[in-house]
Amino acid sequence: MVKPMIQFLGAAGTVTGSRFLLTAGTTKVMVDAGMFQGLKELRLKNWNPLPIDPGELSAVIITHAHLDHCGYLPRLVKDGFRGKVHLTNYTAKLAEVVLRDSARIQTEDAKYAAKKGFSKHNPPKPLYEEADVTRTLDLFSVEKFHNRVKVAEETFVTFYPSGHILGAAFVEVEFFGKRVLFTGDMGREQHPLLISPDRVPGGAFDAIVTESTYGDREHALTTTNFEDAINQTVERGGSILIPAFAVDRTEVILIQLRELMQAGKIPNVPIYADSPMALRALGFYREAINGDSPEIRDEIVETWRGKDPFDAGTLVELMTVDESKSINNPTAPCIIISASGMATGGRVVHHLREMLPNPKHTILLVGFQAIGTRGRRLAEGETEVKMHGVMVPVRAQVEQLESFSVHADADELIAWLGSASEAPKHVFVVHGEAGAAEIFSDRIKSQLGWHAHAPRDGEAVEL
Repeated sequence: MVKPMIQFLGAAGTVTGSRFLLTAGTTKVMVDAGMFQGLKELRLKNWNPLPIDPGELSAVIITHAHLDHCGYLPRLVKDGFRGKVHLTNYTAKLAEVVLRDSARIQTEDAKYAAKKGFSKHNPPKPLYEEADVTRTLDLFSVEKFHNRVKVAEETFVTFYPSGHILGAAFVEVEFFGKRVLFTGDMGREQHPLLISPDRVPGGAFDAIVTESTYGDREHALTTTNFEDAINQTVERGGSILIPAFAVDRTEVILIQLRELMQAGKIPNVPIYADSPMALRALGFYREAINGDSPEIRDEIVETWRGKDPFDAGTLVELMTVDESKSINNPTAPCIIISASGMATGGRVVHHLREMLPNPKHTILLVGFQAIGTRGRRLAEGETEVKMHGVMVPVRAQVEQLESFSVHADADELIAWLGSASEAPKHVFVVHGEAGAAEIFSDRIKSQLGWHAHAPRDGEAVEL
């Protein structure tokens, strides 16, 4: 008799590298194929071979286009995966942007390592290249929300809007008679653009695999500190640098800035959007609004169709490197939004290097900062951080705001899970840092009365 199993190959004890393997006989299906990020010991896991040959995978299901959920896909393809990658329309579009950017950065980093002579590889090499991304895109199978689709033998998947980013879904997987729900990254009721997450589908689940990014905390209720920080910085002649995830966070911040400027709550200073990837993603959000996408809130479509909700009249989009360099050391007050969101790489690092030593400026951290990232070190108050091989003093004001998060917090996750019509047989708590996952698991047990635990990396469980 075939025994359906689930194995946790990432996002167990950490908040990155989501990879969940469903196995029954010769059928193997992976839900999410994310990259590990943050600490070096985590990043090195990207190079570890999987416990199975990727060529044996029947299919891959992707919940959304963030790198820690889709960034390992080209490596799977490079190592022999030839099945279909099932994902929603805008996840496919955004994933292409994210994966091409990832391949470009890795290739550039490998060239830099070769030039400087540091790497465990000789010659240094990227995890994958753009050609691997192109082959990956050929495997994409775009699925509609709420459609039940067969993806492998006795395996069906249904995508439901999760309200996290454009295209994001939680997925119901029927696997050899077992019913499993994967939350992916769960969004929030009050996203300024996207519809609220769908409710938990009716009926009993054999297992729910839930994220716990904010499983040990609740978000702040307002963005008052946001406008205060901007006003105080402008008053002293400084500028505001916002490291922001290219997909969705940049859009959410731009909307808030537009609203604050139009209400006269902050001055109409120049806003620089400095990330080619963010600007390409911004184009898809504009397309979704103008195309009356069902993922966009009705009031947004009615108000902003044919107009731009992201521009208060001072938005400047910077595509080229030279344009980015022109704002490295701003001499007049402005707001710079640049990737990456955890300040691990990209253009924002160049801006940080110039702005951190100046007490006039403010650095606003508006997203989750994983352990081991430069953003986390800034959030924890370090007085100097390393960039481009040198230690840079931190004299600028550093503020962390969680009110912009597009992750459900602990209360919101509990409320969403608690809307289930029946208790699942088991809940696996993943995608949270060690401690947060365990805290959230205990809360599920105490508040909902469900069986729950935070699995270990590599743990395999019979469904």
